[in-house]
Amino acid sequence: MKLLQTLTLIAACVWPLGALAADKKIVLIAGKPSHGPGAHEHRAGCLLLQKCLAGFPGVKVFVYDGGWPTKQVDGQTVDNDAVLEDADAIVIYSDGGAKHPALGGEHLATLGRQIKRGAGLGAIHYAVEPTKDKGQAEWLDWIGGAFEINWSVNPHWDGNFKALPVHAVTRGVKPFTTNDEWYFNMRFRAGMKGVTPILTDVPPPSTMSRPDGAHSGNPGIRELVANQTPQHVMWVTENANGSRGFGFTGGHHHASWQKEDQRKLVLNAILWLAKVEVPKDGVASTVTAADMAANLDPKPPAATKKKQK
Repeated sequence: MKLLQTLTLIAACVWPLGALAADKKIVLIAGKPSHGPGAHEHRAGCLLLQKCLAGFPGVKVFVYDGGWPTKQVDGQTVDNDAVLEDADAIVIYSDGGAKHPALGGEHLATLGRQIKRGAGLGAIHYAVEPTKDKGQAEWLDWIGGAFEINWSVNPHWDGNFKALPVHAVTRGVKPFTTNDEWYFNMRFRAGMKGVTPILTDVPPPSTMSRPDGAHSGNPGIRELVANQTPQHVMWVTENANGSRGFGFTGGHHHASWQKEDQRKLVLNAILWLAKVEVPKDGVASTVTAADMAANLDPKPPAATKKKQK
């Protein structure tokens, strides 16, 4: 009897150690280089976010650049979907439209499998825009919203976020203002079901300074801006199967990541996506000038505009 009691006591002490949850795996997918210096710095941005989460207990963050995880097989570069099979959260920071990494090969199907098993999906800046014919339906299902051409717009303006909702991703985040390419009039899931707006502001009239176009304006959005209709430029969603998603339309300018509150908001969102408890004061991080200058894509100097003839 004493031996049985001793073995039971040992098992009770050892079991919790074995039951400790494994680290959450977060995968950041950085798109290929694009735009001029300091803009759409997908790789540098992902590596900066990874650095800010380094050492955070219970998470491991991996960055894959070039648009999609790949590996070498017999001298050929092929997709490495296996690295996503155990990811708790996947975040894409890339160009969108026809160049969207999620639209290549069988990537949508791969993401669908991960989300079906409960992985979270986040999209930063242009990555919120797949195409209307391919990817938009999935984006609405998976992250709750998407940029739709001839509906949404992409002007540069000062987003002044005076009030933030009570949510895990806003913990420790104070109101802030950032000049960025804040997309708005997003196409959201019907009735905003399961979608929670996080950043909302009223775009100024200057956002309608361009002529109508696929990304620049249309009669409907002009009326909304004229009526000072608030617009959501970041949101999160909790889906019926337990997966989570977020869309963050800022991130055009690499320099914006210097802003502590914007950076904290996205870092919080990444943890929340992976179902990691966000600290009550949010993710603490510090970035230096050297951090901001690290890993930038080699790009030619910004082209000088030619004089109009």
